[in-house]
Amino acid sequence: MRSSNARILYATDARAANLKLHPGMPLASARAMVRELTVVEADAPADARLLSAIADWCDRFTPFIAIDGSDSLLLDVSGASHLFGGEEKMLREVRGKIAAQGFSVCGAMAGTAAAARALARYANGTIAAPGTEAEATALLPVAALDLESRDTHALRRAGLKTIAQVAGRSRAELTARFGKAMVFKLDRALGLAEQPISPRRILPDFMAEHRFAEPVTAEEFIADSILSLAESLCGLLEERGQGARALEASFFRSDGIVRRIGIETARPLRDAQMIAKLFRTRLDALRDPLDPGFGFDLVRLSVLHAERLVPESIGLEARPDAEKELAFLVDRLAARFGAHRILSFQPQDTHIPEAAGVAVPAQHAPDTKLVFEPRLCGEAPRRPLRLFERPEPIDVMAQVPDGPPLRFRWRRALHVVTYAEGPERIAMEWWRHQDPRPTRDYFRVEDDTGRRFWLFRDGLYDREPFAPRWYMHGLFA
Repeated sequence: MRSSNARILYATDARAANLKLHPGMPLASARAMVRELTVVEADAPADARLLSAIADWCDRFTPFIAIDGSDSLLLDVSGASHLFGGEEKMLREVRGKIAAQGFSVCGAMAGTAAAARALARYANGTIAAPGTEAEATALLPVAALDLESRDTHALRRAGLKTIAQVAGRSRAELTARFGKAMVFKLDRALGLAEQPISPRRILPDFMAEHRFAEPVTAEEFIADSILSLAESLCGLLEERGQGARALEASFFRSDGIVRRIGIETARPLRDAQMIAKLFRTRLDALRDPLDPGFGFDLVRLSVLHAERLVPESIGLEARPDAEKELAFLVDRLAARFGAHRILSFQPQDTHIPEAAGVAVPAQHAPDTKLVFEPRLCGEAPRRPLRLFERPEPIDVMAQVPDGPPLRFRWRRALHVVTYAEGPERIAMEWWRHQDPRPTRDYFRVEDDTGRRFWLFRDGLYDREPFAPRWYMHGLFA
């Protein structure tokens, strides 16, 4: 890669490291040391994608994973190591399985992220119990603190070559010379402080998983596993009086590939059978079918978002399952076609015609006390059946003074008005716009062929500073 107009080494393999080549070295110096040097142009985006894929694979050990730089991962395994036989066995399994995929890997465990990072790079395989980080990192070189290169060089020139030697100096002296950031890094490596870690993915509210002794490929096993996991989650949700609004099923293949399938619900859901049916519908609708490859060795079901599920009292004449069935229908359609395609019209608190209703995803439609005003029996419709998204201009050939048009041209067709009703005056919402908007006068008109239109005049003759224009805004049935 190029840095400061010079080509430098971005990464080296084991053979290059044995020849004293290291990342950050100028390429010219490396070629001077090794004549037959094979160089491949660095591809940082590809490396980031590869690290993200490894992080997905590590999700089988813990969902709390953070990207640490360009070549390392942080896994928070608090409370999870006993599932793998203890910390030592867990670390050995993580390192061994990643190495089996063709990577050179090092790792360590400690009570703080900085201590674990330092031990992984300079004391591979070390496990430091919480509270012993200072002792475990004492003999590590100052480079393990991951400081700026100039600070590392200054510490070495001062004769401070190990972390223990740096920690032996007073904090006031170190702060005056290197700043608070350097002292904070030192305290983190010693286990005296910690910095919050941001996971790469949102941590689920609830989670259940099924590990298989042998990889499975049959769809029946996968469906039964999802149903069993859903029953476990529903039991947890019931204990806490909650229901799931967003769920995700993760399928871990034995070759390291991870596939995630998510669903959302219109209302808090706590029915295992319904959850299993929604995932079945979602899997059947996938453009890229779920490929088991050599088999799945782990299936995980997570509740990404849960809400309180309040029991409701039911009257004698009520249909308790009507809303539940409707919500389940919306969920199934959304799982098959996508939530953005299943819409619900919601009334808005405005008298502007084009803003009176809005289409929102039915699964996320908010509860509102507003309702669409019903039309009385025998009353002519006050709003057109089809409302244009944008009013279309028309050319008025003749009109009644300050009244409806008598003849107008719309879409190259001439229309002669025989009946008209109006005006219905609507003033624009001046508090929502910085510039004043013209007042509209709406008319319901019918031409000589029986077609009915909804027209409006944009502006008033005696008040507006410009000549009003006419627009077509909708069509009646």
